[in-house]
Amino acid sequence: MTRHVLVVGAGPAGLAAAEAALRAGAPVTLLDSADQPGGQYHRMLPEAYAARDPQRVQHGWNAFDRQRRAVLGHPRCTWWPRTSVWTLEQRDAGPPRVHVLRGGVDGEGRRREVVEPDALVLAPGAHDRVLPFPGWDLPGVCTAGAAQAFAKGERVVLGDRVVVAGTGPFLLPVAASLMEAGSHVVEVLEANPVSTVAGGWAGRPWELLPHAAKARELAEHAWDLLRHRTPYRTGRAVVAARGDGRVAEVVTARLRPDWSPVPGTERTTAVDAVCVGHGFVPQLELFVSAGCALRDGFVAVGADQRTSTDGVFAAGEVTGIAGAPAARAEGAIAGWCAAGGDPAALRSELRHRDRGRAFARRLLRAHPVGPGWVQWLHPDTVVCRCEETTCGDLRRALAEPGGSGARAVKLATRAGLGPCQARMCGGAVAELARRSGGQEAFGHARPIAQPVRLGELASATAEEEER
Repeated sequence: MTRHVLVVGAGPAGLAAAEAALRAGAPVTLLDSADQPGGQYHRMLPEAYAARDPQRVQHGWNAFDRQRRAVLGHPRCTWWPRTSVWTLEQRDAGPPRVHVLRGGVDGEGRRREVVEPDALVLAPGAHDRVLPFPGWDLPGVCTAGAAQAFAKGERVVLGDRVVVAGTGPFLLPVAASLMEAGSHVVEVLEANPVSTVAGGWAGRPWELLPHAAKARELAEHAWDLLRHRTPYRTGRAVVAARGDGRVAEVVTARLRPDWSPVPGTERTTAVDAVCVGHGFVPQLELFVSAGCALRDGFVAVGADQRTSTDGVFAAGEVTGIAGAPAARAEGAIAGWCAAGGDPAALRSELRHRDRGRAFARRLLRAHPVGPGWVQWLHPDTVVCRCEETTCGDLRRALAEPGGSGARAVKLATRAGLGPCQARMCGGAVAELARRSGGQEAFGHARPIAQPVRLGELASATAEEEER
């Protein structure tokens, strides 16, 4: 029996899943909220730009372009761009019923449709984790991922003088993208000290041999910094941003290994944009809605990328932050197995997947988030930007009897109830709650994963209109 495979997300993992499922003989529907496949890693310029050299800020462009053309041009592949999954509805057997909205997020006339696949591969990826600091809500302060998206996807820079700060190797390609698009990157700041970074990467160096391509990519980005005379400093972070209506300067400080600031090391730098990123948070809403088991903050999967929910497979950053090569390997395994293929036939992909998981563990050791970051906060520091909830508001609410639970904190402060639904502030609020001796306050249990208008909910689905 031919199995219809629905793949959600067209980044490296989702595209590889679609290709593998097609190779296994299954009809595939591939959907993504963007106009074109590629995800953040292979974010493409709009076709209207008619770019002569689209690969200038891309790594592995030729292989991606071949894969993209092969998948989208396959007779058994249906490509749904500008499509969002807003909820999953569990069924008695098989994968959940998938409710989607087709059309631009901010556009009119979006069409509601329901898909009942035989197998479901979820590869929604992850979003930036950003730790709050005084002034992070000023215009001109953005996530590292957003800055890269503008630079790679629109050739738009957020400022002329930019500081890139946070932790992790992702800071290097972000800086490279900004410089390619025309920004002057004043400095790149890695919050962890060189001892932590080197200790995480240097141990058991032979394990890094399979990741030579990543090393070459990072070397290219390091050369970009050297060529533009951009300093890369470790053990230092942005602890405040200042400006009247827009960021005009940042305060940086040297950090101890636990990320607490060293008094007297503050330095002020004039900027007109700040890009910060402290790792990534997997997008787990759809998995929680589908009833999939989680492990250590990620989706728990078996050797074939199968989740605990019947007919649902997971691939990419939702199973562990390991980069695009590991995501592609996981996607290939998930798509192949979702179509009914035998995972034993994918020995190479299984090896790449296991190496990717080892890389993820090494990445976590080399670039941890230190607990001392909470010392950056002042009572009037905004933590939930949607609802303008301050650190002082949260601490007062958490100090109340029974005030440490998610519902109590939300009712008392409205933190997490804004448009982003705690995607930006959830981790920070959870850490503050933990330090107050309470429960971690926010999870991913959102029955509505994407914004949907009441009029769209009330409208008929495409099938209902046909009937």
